[in-house]
Amino acid sequence: MSRAEHWENVYQTKGPDQVSWFQAEARLSRQLIESLAPRKSSAIIDIGAGASTLVDGLLDAGYTALTVLDLSPAALAIARTRVGAHAHRVEWLAADVLEAALPRQGFDVWHDRAVFHFLTADADRRRYVEQVQRAVRPGGLVIVATFAEDGPLKCSGLEVARYSPAQLHAEFGAHFALLESHRELHTTPSGATQAFTYCACRVTTSARPQAAA
Repeated sequence: MSRAEHWENVYQTKGPDQVSWFQAEARLSRQLIESLAPRKSSAIIDIGAGASTLVDGLLDAGYTALTVLDLSPAALAIARTRVGAHAHRVEWLAADVLEAALPRQGFDVWHDRAVFHFLTADADRRRYVEQVQRAVRPGGLVIVATFAEDGPLKCSGLEVARYSPAQLHAEFGAHFALLESHRELHTTPSGATQAFTYCACRVTTSARPQAAA
């Protein structure tokens, strides 16, 4: 089963509040974006958003240039239906972040909660960082959240990588200046606790977007 087929099956067979990563409110992500990218016209992309409620919070906060990307059309349909009359204010992209033809320096903010830790192959992680360098403007904000060192070993039946703040930042390298990091204890719908690591970085002006592979 391909990556896309796996996630489409997840969202076709489970409700959005039945998956372990569900948050009724993406509080920490929204706080980081509002604090570090307060300009409401900032172009923001939410990577692997699934049916996340972050887009609702950002719309409520007045952000006007939002893109939501996910492998699963079913997940995007759930979010689009939930947002309702405001759905036209969001660009919805059904795509694999590793392959998506994202606009060069098209975004001020890149947000990812719980995609990067599924990239267990070195080549996939390198490609992901290339996509970030290509798509985010110099001076832009990159927020990535993964399972922490004491987080789960698997999620949705798939193996994951786990990171401390230093380890996660090291995956991105010197062109990403670490602004702050956070530990989040997430309570799943079943009542389990999962530890997440969040890193917020600024893309330095010396970074060069990579050419498409």
